[in-house]
Amino acid sequence: MTETYSKSRQQAETAFGDLQTQFFAKNNAAEELQSVAQARGAKTLRLREARLAREQADRMSATSTLLTKRSKAS
Repeated sequence: MTETYSKSRQQAETAFGDLQTQFFAKNNAAEELQSVAQARGAKTLRLREARLAREQADRMSATSTLLTKRSKAS
């Protein structure tokens, strides 16, 4: 039972197949962009946390240094 389609039906099927391919390619591209954005966001968060920790350590060190100098001056 082989079905033979008209030429216009075959063209329509081909055009639909092309559109589906484009649609799925766009979905894959969107997913890839979303994945890149999530990775970038995670990296930004890690860098921010590291910077804040470093700044806090620097403040603690500066405070400690000032306290040491004050106690020696007294």
